[in-house]
Amino acid sequence: MVQAPDPEKMKKRQNALTRTLWTFIMIGGFIGLLLLGHAYMILLVMLCQTLVYREVTALFSLKSATPESRDAENMKGKDPWSKTLNWYFFAVTNYFLYGESIIYYFKHVVFADAQLLPFATNHRMISFTLYTIGFMGFVMSLKKGYLKQQFGLFCWVHMTLLLIVVSSHFIVNNILEGLIWFWVPASLVICNDIFAYIWGITVGRTPLIKLSPKKTVEGFVGAFISTVFFAVIWGTYFMRFNYMICPVQDLGVSAWSSMQCTPNPIFVWRPLELWQPISLLLSTLVGRTVTTISYAPYQLHLLTLACFASLVAPFGGFFASGFKRAFNIKDFGHSIPGHGGMTDRMDCQFLMGIFTYVYYSSLIRVHHVTVGSILQTIVSGLTVEQQLELIRDLSRYLEKQGIMIP
Repeated sequence: MVQAPDPEKMKKRQNALTRTLWTFIMIGGFIGLLLLGHAYMILLVMLCQTLVYREVTALFSLKSATPESRDAENMKGKDPWSKTLNWYFFAVTNYFLYGESIIYYFKHVVFADAQLLPFATNHRMISFTLYTIGFMGFVMSLKKGYLKQQFGLFCWVHMTLLLIVVSSHFIVNNILEGLIWFWVPASLVICNDIFAYIWGITVGRTPLIKLSPKKTVEGFVGAFISTVFFAVIWGTYFMRFNYMICPVQDLGVSAWSSMQCTPNPIFVWRPLELWQPISLLLSTLVGRTVTTISYAPYQLHLLTLACFASLVAPFGGFFASGFKRAFNIKDFGHSIPGHGGMTDRMDCQFLMGIFTYVYYSSLIRVHHVTVGSILQTIVSGLTVEQQLELIRDLSRYLEKQGIMIP
């Protein structure tokens, strides 16, 4: 007699196949967009943040809210806040944050264009005005009997904007500073997640945290060690390519474009004098005199990134696990077959992206005087007469240097 297959095992096998298939689809799509250029990676980040924002804000619904008083109006099942206002604040926040990035990274384009100049010089005032309109719209939408729920949703939306949209803004800035500041940190989080799973199912015995029962101490430690080694090898390989390390100047470039830039000093190889006992040991092993070894400072920074990706970023996942327990849900959504929602995949990446930007801008970024920054100062700080005087003085200076002005 043939035994009927176990439906539960069949379901688990099907879920595993679906999860594996979509894992390869996501990896392939990610690499493809990376090769196509910075603009496509920015669009990917904006798509991810939009899906995450939708999933998180959907958790707070006023449709099932209990009116606070008997005088509450009949809402007929309609959300008194309305999704329109939620997405309005989302659009305004994106306009402000990404406008700031465009003005900062593309000064040479924005301040040289007469049509874009008014938007650039008044960007913050325009953004504040747009936000104020949304705020006034919220106040006008308040309904008696639903005030507590509406103010709760107002706070919910703003916290979501802070945690998700602002984080995505920093990730986009990482892309504009050089793809390596997005690609490598994101890879380290993925690597740590994979190795935590591998070490956990092989030698994991001790529970790590109650919020995630499947996480183990052995998996956490094993993933940390594995990620450190992976970081040095992975980052060292990609720092060889100008396409990865050069800050963006033109959003139209791709992996097949010829990019040239003066590399950040951390990517420049330099010799390191070895301690004499170590030098003697290495010389004996290789059969020739070894007094120095080459290294790039970026490799030391990779160790810091790896430590954060292994020891701190996972707490973004633990935070999301606690969040799901609070709402009694398994996943944030179903936008990725076999993987749940986009939030389930991006929880650690947001924290890693913020750290990478803060770390880079505080300790690594080299500040240069650029044509764009000078142009911004001239346009915003000098009158038309002063600008014309500057042109005349600069022309005389160049003529005295024997430089013909075209």
